[in-house]
Amino acid sequence: MGRVIQTLPEGEPVDGVTSLDNRLYVLRGNKSSEQIEVYDIESYLLLNCLTVPRLGAVVRDIVACRNNRCAYISDWSLNSVHRMALSDATVRRWPVNDEPAGLSLTHRHGVLVTCREVRKIKEFSTDGQLLHVLTLPQDVMSPLHAIQLSSGQFVVCHGVGADPLHRVCLIGSDGNAVKSFGGQKGSGSQRINTPAHMAVDRNEFLFVVDANNRRLLLLSPQFAYVREVVSCAQLWRRPLGVHLDYVYDAERLYVAHESKDGTFSAGRVDVVSV
Repeated sequence: MGRVIQTLPEGEPVDGVTSLDNRLYVLRGNKSSEQIEVYDIESYLLLNCLTVPRLGAVVRDIVACRNNRCAYISDWSLNSVHRMALSDATVRRWPVNDEPAGLSLTHRHGVLVTCREVRKIKEFSTDGQLLHVLTLPQDVMSPLHAIQLSSGQFVVCHGVGADPLHRVCLIGSDGNAVKSFGGQKGSGSQRINTPAHMAVDRNEFLFVVDANNRRLLLLSPQFAYVREVVSCAQLWRRPLGVHLDYVYDAERLYVAHESKDGTFSAGRVDVVSV
């Protein structure tokens, strides 16, 4: 089982976490002008804060791109994605034309945007050009996050609230489901309740945020249950996001929490050694 080795300060709700080089970027869902906290990835000292002008009231995720030296933020309120250049913190915004949820990067350095309400995955270039749209099967309801694998296939987690299925699915390039893990929502090793976010390692093992069961699961590349990486007892609140990085070649997970008190009034990030 993973071990929590560091906790970043509790503060405003955390909507996402990502890293690039030796910097950790924490997206806070606050109303101040400084929405992104930047930490040293080894000492976890707060270095500075960044501002995203005209950021909407509801944001959903952040991901950093090494190739384009920038970070992308999904903005549910404005149906758009903000692109921040990390060299000078300049920001431009481009439309998604649907409500964006989770973000990830494709193998050609595009931005993969999961659109929950319309059950679509949209790929954009770094300057906001729409490159590809994949419509998901009818039973993949409320998709929250998608990741492209080395095969070109996609892993999608879906299921919120009263949705009949809460699963992690492998989706082919034709949009059809190949295999899945989960089913009806619930607890137990083989059942999940609101799989909200994912990370994939170099061997394509999957780390899955099982939000309403308050834990992180590890799935094999064949979508078989391996183990709980982080249990409910180890977590501060309900996890909503996860990011994987390698520090000195060791896997570290950054788990974003939001308190569930009806107001989403607080959040923090735990660092987990795997």
